[in-house]
Amino acid sequence: MAGPNALSQFQAIFSPIHKDGYKFVGGAAAVTLVAFYIWDTLGFICLLATLALAFFFRDPKRVVPDRDGLVVAPSDGTVISVNPMLPPAELNLGAEPMTRVSVFLSLLDVHVARAPVAGRILTDVHTDGIYKNAAAPEAPSENERQSFTIETKTGTKIGVVLVSGYVARRIITNVKVGDAVTAGERIGIIRFGSRTDLYLPAGTVFVSEGQRMIAGETVVAELGLTEPTPRRFARV
Repeated sequence: MAGPNALSQFQAIFSPIHKDGYKFVGGAAAVTLVAFYIWDTLGFICLLATLALAFFFRDPKRVVPDRDGLVVAPSDGTVISVNPMLPPAELNLGAEPMTRVSVFLSLLDVHVARAPVAGRILTDVHTDGIYKNAAAPEAPSENERQSFTIETKTGTKIGVVLVSGYVARRIITNVKVGDAVTAGERIGIIRFGSRTDLYLPAGTVFVSEGQRMIAGETVVAELGLTEPTPRRFARV
């Protein structure tokens, strides 16, 4: 019998397609049919491209931990840094350092972004920029990005920044200022390879550099717990 990890991987691969991917997958499928009519080899090449698009736009169901104060991962990917940093000005989170958890998404990761906590969207700011490697240290301040501030029912504010990358050239969101969101709720998708930055107030962070994240499921931190005051910080 397959274990829970194998089942989870199976569900992640064979999952519904995100609505933003319909036009891409549908268009590729139509081209594939025409290609098979012209030449079988070309048809198989187009079929592989169609399957790759369907894989990229997959949108698996996630089971969100149900406990107040928990912060869940806003995206799949790998943690590339956990550092005290000043939050970007557009988040309106003040001039004090916060804990920034940065997650890099490869082309193989699910690219659907999710709300890390339940609350209300206070800010939703799009910033134009360039398209450097999303893992680069300067990417959060120079690349195109979409920034959200979410306020929980207890008044705690956290920031979520979706950062485009060298391949990713489009950030699609489906929430706006004033919307109420639940933890793990879908808030957008980044095409096609990117980064998410999570800005947290005082609390205990449970993740470390190199750790794999599952959006909506991995617990990143718990709000309200004491952590050491950062000694060094920088504005991004």
